[in-house]
Formats: sequence, structure tokens, C-alpha cells
Amino acid sequence: MESMHFWEPSKAIVEQSNIYAMMLKNNLNSYTDLWQWSVENKTTFWRQTLDNLGIVYDGQLNSMVDCTDGVAQSKWLDGVCMNIVDSCFQQDPDTTAIIVQEPKKELRTISYGQLKTQVDQVANSLIAEGVVPGDSIAINMPMTFEAVAIYLGVIKTGAVAVTIADSFTPAEIAIRLKITSPRLLFTTGFINRAGKQLPLYQKVKEANAPKTVVIQKDQAISLREGDLFWTDFLKVRTPFNSVKRAPEDPMTILFSSGTTGEPKAIPWTHTTPIKSASDGYYHHNIKPGDVICWPTNLGWMMGPWLVFSALINKASIAIYYGAPTEPNFGAFVAQAGVTMLGVIPSFVRHWKQTKSMESYNWNAIQCFSSTGEVSNPVEMTYLMKLAGNKPVIEYCGGTEIGGGYVTSTLVQKNIPSTFSTQALGGSFVLLDETNKVADLGEVFIIPPVMGLSTQLLNRDHFEVYYKNTPEYDGKLLRRHGDQMRRLPNGYYKATGRVDDAMNLGGIKISAVQIERVLIQIDLIK
Repeated sequence: MESMHFWEPSKAIVEQSNIYAMMLKNNLNSYTDLWQWSVENKTTFWRQTLDNLGIVYDGQLNSMVDCTDGVAQSKWLDGVCMNIVDSCFQQDPDTTAIIVQEPKKELRTISYGQLKTQVDQVANSLIAEGVVPGDSIAINMPMTFEAVAIYLGVIKTGAVAVTIADSFTPAEIAIRLKITSPRLLFTTGFINRAGKQLPLYQKVKEANAPKTVVIQKDQAISLREGDLFWTDFLKVRTPFNSVKRAPEDPMTILFSSGTTGEPKAIPWTHTTPIKSASDGYYHHNIKPGDVICWPTNLGWMMGPWLVFSALINKASIAIYYGAPTEPNFGAFVAQAGVTMLGVIPSFVRHWKQTKSMESYNWNAIQCFSSTGEVSNPVEMTYLMKLAGNKPVIEYCGGTEIGGGYVTSTLVQKNIPSTFSTQALGGSFVLLDETNKVADLGEVFIIPPVMGLSTQLLNRDHFEVYYKNTPEYDGKLLRRHGDQMRRLPNGYYKATGRVDDAMNLGGIKISAVQIERVLIQIDLIK
């Protein structure tokens, strides 16, 4: 039986939220009115959002979105040039940008000024290596302070960061390198996981990586001819002026999971992080001084999302150099003063089974967020209680969206494992198998929406997302592949992927429905 537990915001929480400030600014009486207004007045909504986030650009903004070539090829911020990294450094230079916990070391803080110095040094060093705007630079390493600095340094030069998850095999790494042909690759010698040292540099060598910079300088690491250690790569520390690009120019290449074939190579442009930071600002209520922790990797979209959502919103990033299933992770969350903790449901499942986080004081947390998997209410209720009953922002989107299309807020009742709203600035419709609007159906996004991809490196973008999609109210729809149920209270519940159904004796059933039954059986862990 699903728990009826819920969280409801106080009047003070509502009135101190970023969403409420937006409602006041536009004389709107309810959140529902705000969402509707944001969809019907996209130009005004995104202009105000650019101001709220302090997005930096040069030139005259002629139009917010240009759909001359059709909504599938919409162009945002026409007339300006920009580098999204400039929008990441508007906080006081002495304010903490990153908090890191390395194994067996004290908590370490890096200020915005120190991070910028490292980013500029990376950028200068890349230029010394002959990197020019548009070049691809690969990053295949765990989430660390250096990884963040490298990522932002690459983008600041006008180059394109190719982010590859550190868990991939040499063959999977090789596929991604072949698609993107990077000029350089950054990695570490080893990864520490569960007390073991796993070789990463060895994997990239087996993947026939291009010239590689290895972060750790260790006698156990034997470099290939031409490869460099991090300390030898780094050059001058002088300030670096960012290379301005067109808003639609790529700045990151991310990949779909590619579990059933070659992964889709998805470019993020200099406007995609605006969607990420917008979701952070409105739906996660990130404010200056907040501490955001989301165990992830630059190879998955939540890595870049974390960087931009935290830094553009003048908050701090908290990075634990280990697995979130380790008990010490709980101590780190407490000591770092984390105010927003992101999870995937499998983390919570482990914490609930082991009770490993129950002894820590997580009361600084204002909200959790959950993505990546369909959650269940039993585990999400448990998570809420770990921080003294705090809400869980359910968040569902995709790499090709730059954020979420359905989510929750801090101004509405929070019910475990449900989404309270479509994301601000965008909309979708649920259609059944006959293409009729339904309460249970496939998600089709209604473009244009800031953050939506307009190209793929290795596929026909229109064919993947738009070909043969039904029209809705005379509008072209974009395929997403998720299935959702709209509940009687107007909230939404994820039911899996449309390609995730099994036909058992003529009755369709999804893996999510099976999981929901299995988790209630004590013998199954």
C-alpha cells in the first residue's frame, strides 16, 4: 500500500521562494497561473529569467527565439554572442565555490576566485597546446575540483568539452572518441572505489585515446610518448578572456547511454545551461550561499547540470571523492552544510537497507531531488525523514532537454514519487496509442523550449525526435519516449518508457509495475 505521507510548504517558505518573487513581479495569484503565463509568454518569461540568473552576453538581443526555420530548429538569443562560463563567476571571489572531501583528508574549500584562477590557467594551457575554438577536448574522469576547472576551462576557450563517464569500458570509450575526434583527453591514473584502485588511464590507452593529460603524478603510472602529467600541462596563471561564441554553438557533447547500440552524441549549446540553471532557480529554489551536492559525473547530464545550476545561481558545489553508498558520505553531507541533495532512487534503497545515514544531522537540507530512475513512495518517504521531513523534488527530463520537462516545486504540496507540475517555460501533452489526449500516455513535448537539442552528431535529429509525430492543436510535437500518468489531483506519476512494456497473456505491464510489487516483499532486497 503506497504511503500517504506528504510535505506542505509553510507561508514563510512560499514567500521566500524564487517562484513567489516571480509571481509577485507579474501579478500572478497562483503557481498554476505562473506556469500558464510562462508558456503563453515565453519571450517575457525567458527575458526575466535571463535577468534573474544574471546571464552575461554581448550585443543586442534582437529576439528571444527565432523559429524561421521551424520550431524543430529554433534559435535562441538571436543577435548576441556569449560564453556561458562568464555567467558562472558573478559571485564574490572570496565566496566558496566548491567544497571537496578527498579520502582521509580534511574538508577543503575552493573560492570562486581560486576556481576562476584554475579555469583561466587551464584555458591558457589549452591555447599553448594549439587548441582553437570548435576543437573537441575529451574529459574522462570522476567528478573532482580539477574536473570542474578543466570543463569550464575548455568551454572558456570556445572549444567543445566531450564528457565521457568514468565507468565505461575501453570499447565504450573508443566509440565515443571515434564519434567526436577530440584533440586532447583529460583523465586520472586511478579511481578509488570501495577501497580499490581501478585503473582509468590504462583504459583510455586501450581505447587508443589522443594525447592525454593525466591528473595524478604517480610513479606507478607509465605515460605513453607525448602524454603529459597535469603539473607539466599547466602553464601561465594570467587571466583569460573568454572566447565569445554564437548562442547555438556547441560547448559540450554528451552521450545517451547507448546500451542497445551506438549512443546518440548530443550537443549542448551555450544556451542549454540556461535551462539547467533556470530549473535550479525555480524548481529547486537554489539561492546564493546554498550548498548543492549531487553525486554524479560529467559524463552524465547531471554533472554539467550541477556545475551550471550551482555556479550561475551563486551557490556552492559539494563533491565527495567516493561512493554515496559509503557511510562517510553521510558525514560529508552534514559537515559541508549541504542544503540540496540530489539522488537516484537506488542510493536511497541502499541507505534504507543499511540504515547507514540515520546517525547524521542532515537538517541543513532544504530539499532533495530525485532523477535518473522511477522512484517509489516507500523509499522517498524514508528519504524525506532523513532530513526531518523535507520535500523531494522529483525531476524528469533528459540529456537532449538540458533539464526537466516535469518536476516539483517548493510552493506546492510534495507527495512522494509524484511530480507536481510541468516545468516552467515549457509544456507537453500525453497521447494514447490512438494519438488522443489521455491521462495515461506517451510524453510529447511542445517546442520551442529553451534547452531542447536541435542537432545530433551521428543521427538525423528530425528523424529521431519529430518524424511521424502527431500534431496537437496545429503544433508540431517532439517525441520523448517517456510514459506518464496524470493523476486526479493534476500531479503526474512516471510509469516507465513506452518501449518498456511486456505483454503477458494479452495484458501489457511495465518493469516499473513489477518493481512496485517486488519492493513490498521482505525477502527481496
